[in-house]
This record gives sequence, C-alpha cells and structure tokens, in this order.
Amino acid sequence: MLFGKRAAFAYNGAPITLDGCLLKPELYFVIPGELQTLTGGYAYDRELIRALQAAGIRVHHVVLSSRFPAPDAAALTDAGAKMAAIPDHALVMIDGLAYGVMDAIAEQEHQRLNIIALCHHPLALESGLDADLANTLFRSEKKALALACAVVVTSPATAALLKNRFDIAPENITVALPGTRKRSFAPCRGNPPRLLTVATLTRRKAHDVLITALSQIQDLAWSARIVGGDHFDPAWSGFVKNKSITLGLDHRVHFTGSIDDLNAEYTAADIFVLPSRFEGYGMVFAEALSFGLPVVAAHAGAVPDVVPASAGMLVPVDDADALAAALRSILSQPERLQALRQGAQAAAAELPDWQDTAARVIRVLQTVASTTEHQHRHYEA
Repeated sequence: MLFGKRAAFAYNGAPITLDGCLLKPELYFVIPGELQTLTGGYAYDRELIRALQAAGIRVHHVVLSSRFPAPDAAALTDAGAKMAAIPDHALVMIDGLAYGVMDAIAEQEHQRLNIIALCHHPLALESGLDADLANTLFRSEKKALALACAVVVTSPATAALLKNRFDIAPENITVALPGTRKRSFAPCRGNPPRLLTVATLTRRKAHDVLITALSQIQDLAWSARIVGGDHFDPAWSGFVKNKSITLGLDHRVHFTGSIDDLNAEYTAADIFVLPSRFEGYGMVFAEALSFGLPVVAAHAGAVPDVVPASAGMLVPVDDADALAAALRSILSQPERLQALRQGAQAAAAELPDWQDTAARVIRVLQTVASTTEHQHRHYEA
C-alpha cells in the first residue's frame, strides 16, 4: 500500500503536497495512561489519531503505564518491552509525557526505530517542581530529544524553548498547531455574566491566582464555573477549594469536576479566564475563541501566540491584582466586552483545523521515512 500517489493538504492557506510511495503507511503512537483523560494533551493525541486515520495512515496505539511522567521500575520495564516489540525501522511517535523520561530506552532503540518526539511542553517546566527534580527532568528530556529523528511541538513558543534551552536544531522541529472545530458562537447574554475556567486543578494552571483575583471583584455581578479534574493533585485541589470558601466565594464559584462534553459550558459562558503559569499551547484558549469568547489570561508560554490583543487581555504571571483589574475592566464596560467578543470571533476564523495538524505531522513522517530510504527499503519506485 502506498502513502498516496498524490495527497494534498492545506495549512494556513499554503498547500502541502506529498508525492510519496511509502510502503505500509503505519505509525506506532506511544502514549502513557488513558487516552480519554480530559486534558489538552490527551485531547490533542485523540484528535491527531482521528485525523491521521482519516488521511489513510494506519495508527497503532501503544499504551504505556499511567505512572508517567514519574514511572516506577515496573513502568519503565513495561515501556522498554513494548518498544522492543515494535518492528524494526517503524515510524514511532512518542508523547512527551512519557518520552521526556525515556532517555535510556531511546538510547537503546533510536538506531532501530524512527523515533519522533511529540512535545506538548517540557516536563521540567511544570509548576511546583523542586530544583533537583526539575534538573533531572531537564537532563533526561534533553538527552531523549537529541536522540529523536524529529520533534513535533504544538506551538512556536515551545519550538523556541527547545531550540534555545534544549539545543534542538530548528530544522528538526516542526510546529503542528492543535486544530479546532468550527462552532456556533456563544450568545454571551449571561445575567449576571458567567466566567468560565477549563483546566485540571494543578499548580501550573494557577487557580489560586484566579481565586484571589475573584475575591477582589465581589462588588461586581458575575458567577464562575471552574471545570476540571481534581484528582491529579488532590492536596492542591483541596487548597484551592478551601481558599475559595475562606474568601467567601463559595456561593459564586462552582467547581464542577471533569465534564466530558464541554460544549454546553462554553455556550453558556460570557468570558473565559485562566491565568496559567505556563502553557505549551493552551488548547482551551483556542476552544474559547472558537465559541467567540473573550479571554483573560496570563502572558505565559504560548498563550500570546493563541490569544490576540483584539480578543482578550493578558496580564503578568502570578499577578492577581492585574487579573482582577482586567476582569473588572471587562465586566464594568459592556462596550469593552463587546469589542473583545468581536475580536474573538474574528480570531476564530483564523484557527487551524485538525486536517491542518495532520498535514504537518504527515509531512514529518514523509521526511523521516525518506531520509532513511537507503537503510530501510520502505520505498518503491
């Protein structure tokens, strides 16, 4: 079976044409944990698999332990065995949640397999890590990334990080932005206006900053729904919820837990707010824009790449006062809210879809396969 006599895809208006003759268009996609986990990274993986399959790629989902990115010996042994079972010379994409700590396995397998790293964001940049652990993660991820044939990242900001801090050659990095689906815009007629946050309750998402900011605007009319799993860091989740109660917000802020279908949440919202301390891309910001919601967030990581000034307000990281001021300016000025809403709707029209994402990844597969043609005999005339 051929990769396709001629397959054409569009990305940001520029066609990507793949004239390939790759035998057995197969990809082994190695992902730790449960694929249905409700986080942006897992959503990216799910949608990418669907888009690749729709493009004719046979995707083999290889499941690793959910203990990654903090695997025990059993999880690493299992990962090593599953990698060893993949056929020689196969194209293998490994999610960064596992790959960043699979440096020893990568060293053992990189000459036998065509490894492509998928980096959502560097593990060492997760909030709340002590210095020793962050340094250990940095060293292991840097080593693993250097052994990959190619690296796929989800934003230009992450590409720059890998180039500048991990010494990855720019020509080995491909940006494959997350896609979004076209949505009907939210009516934004909440009375009072509804603030929406969608993020797992972890330190990096800075719910503590959000709660502090909300406590400063209690004189205004609003309600808030905080959607996201609280089991990733139970101690932190408990701290955030207790902080909300202590500051007298329990009657206005509702923690919903994980919700499978978020469409109703976005449709019923008026403003999206999430002051993350770092984002490798921030799929929820793109989702909010796709519903025409103005965004209030921190100027962190890739967030400025996703949210234009016309569609939202970005404040310094960990600055609850600035976040409160931004929310106050929007909530107290209907014309400001309307202008940002129009900006969000305009930004939504520029968002890529998942076919665009798949096109970028397929081009990486084609490039990696073609550079090893003389070794692996995966091509025919």
